[in-house]
Amino acid sequence: MQNILFRLRRRRSALVAIVIFLALFYYLATASWEDGPFSSLESVRLELYMNSRLEAQNQLRSNSSFDWSKVKFAYPPPQPLRQLPTGRPISLPQVQHHFRSESTKARQLRESRRQQVKQLFQKNWASYRKYAWMKDALQPISASYKDQFSGWAATLVDSLDTLWIMGLREEFDEAVAAVANIDFGSTSSYSVNMFEVNIRYLGGLLAAYDLSQRDILLTKAIELGDLLYAGYNTPNRMPVDMIDFTAAKEGTGLQVEGSVVSASPGTLSLEMTRLSQITGDPKYYDAITRVMDIFHKGQEFTAIPGLWPVYVSMSQQDVTTGSAFTIAGSADSLYEYIPKMHALLGGLDPKYEAMSKSFLSAANKTFFFRPMLPSESDSEPLLMIGASSIGGDDKPSLNPESEHLGCFVGGIYALSGRLFRNSDWSDDLAPKITNGCIYAYKAMPTGIMPERYNMVPCASRTSCPWDASIFEQWKRSQGNDWRPSLPEGFTTAKDPRYLLRPEAIESVFILWRTTGRQEYQDAAWDMFSAVAKGTETEYANAAVLDVTKADYPLAKEDYMESFWLAETLKYFYLAFSPPDLISLDDFVLNTEAHPFRRPKGPMNKHPL
Repeated sequence: MQNILFRLRRRRSALVAIVIFLALFYYLATASWEDGPFSSLESVRLELYMNSRLEAQNQLRSNSSFDWSKVKFAYPPPQPLRQLPTGRPISLPQVQHHFRSESTKARQLRESRRQQVKQLFQKNWASYRKYAWMKDALQPISASYKDQFSGWAATLVDSLDTLWIMGLREEFDEAVAAVANIDFGSTSSYSVNMFEVNIRYLGGLLAAYDLSQRDILLTKAIELGDLLYAGYNTPNRMPVDMIDFTAAKEGTGLQVEGSVVSASPGTLSLEMTRLSQITGDPKYYDAITRVMDIFHKGQEFTAIPGLWPVYVSMSQQDVTTGSAFTIAGSADSLYEYIPKMHALLGGLDPKYEAMSKSFLSAANKTFFFRPMLPSESDSEPLLMIGASSIGGDDKPSLNPESEHLGCFVGGIYALSGRLFRNSDWSDDLAPKITNGCIYAYKAMPTGIMPERYNMVPCASRTSCPWDASIFEQWKRSQGNDWRPSLPEGFTTAKDPRYLLRPEAIESVFILWRTTGRQEYQDAAWDMFSAVAKGTETEYANAAVLDVTKADYPLAKEDYMESFWLAETLKYFYLAFSPPDLISLDDFVLNTEAHPFRRPKGPMNKHPL
């Protein structure tokens, strides 16, 4: 009898525990995920809330008119396929700052700012849903739409994980259901851009699957991965830049272009690797590893060892010939992905650490300069990001033209400094570069940084007093590129537009997460306020034509890139979110801000 009573008491205790758990689960699943006192566990509450309808959505079936996995390649990969590295991931250093609990006042301010970001996103999403549903992009002035990325609903797929992160469950579920009807067997164009489809579509599907575990998202990611895999059906197994859609279906083979920007083949690694990790199919990892081996072998044999030229030839497998170098547009995400591959592979492939350290050291010597400012302060000097070219003397020459696209670099030095235990990168270079981009925002009359601009480079990073005569010389040398609306210190705004870009807030967000310094949240708020005001339209937000003139309403272009919702607003939102939400110790974000889970357990041939 005592044994029976014991078993009954144990069963009753178990039932009580189950009831409590179910009650908690019901509360979390039916209430807003933002309710409740568990602010330190926001990521847990959000996951419970967003994924409470998993079973119903996992009944969705894919609508596709073509099976890309059945294509017979004229140029199949050599055997054996390269396998993912196996073993337990190396214990990588902590990336994020150790945050202490915040005061009630600080939390209220942060939450108020976050909600304003969310409300702006919701306005944009509602307009996309009403006027451009299942199209690639909303035209935010005319309330119409545009297809420019194969017609597979780029904005919808690119925004999936943002919907999930913001806790917009109804909108997310509706978007996931719509994804099932995307047909990767047909396209609105005769060719497919490997780079854009990879980062926006495949990255968006993989990240949304990592967060939500919706089966249909993985199904569609595999379909698209197989389509992109057809882009490697070439004589030397190097990827094409543009996939001839009809020829790819036939499997007769594609021809690799003679010259492409280095970012194009160099920005396929994270997505293809993550697809292999999730599915256990090594073919995707095999394909991209052969590409990255070419970059690895050539890295120290370029005109600036450690860096790759802007243009490379994958048809010749030549990544060394060239005299123009940059870490911004056309090359940016090649560099971005290398330390992130180190993290995604758990440090198990040593070439990514070696490649990272080499380019980060070379870039510091080659691209960054201190600008001459009209009122030099006693604070840390700023660094701007330029480009370089090799002259007749075979020596690199600095071109002090900065791009918004380069502003991701501060974040990469912060991440790499943590991952590789280099405090000079994380605590010195990263803040200086990021503060340079913040300055470019603050200095403009609109509070928004232009697409491209020039400043006067100082001869030294340690001291740089203002010299009006030198500034005038530089200004005159720019000819018609100087404009009266420029603030003092800027000699040009060669492209004065703001295209809703995310790179500056990307680095500000990362610096906030790696340092915990409030100044970065404040900078993020200043940037958001200026951008929200300057880009606002009746329906959404649009690219601005000239940020050097504060003539409101600002003149705009009738276009809204999908990355506005996928990246820019996501980074603003995360900058005001509790730090456990998409922790940089748990996720690697691709160049479209899509978060991939970092494997923590032993890596083997089975799906993660």
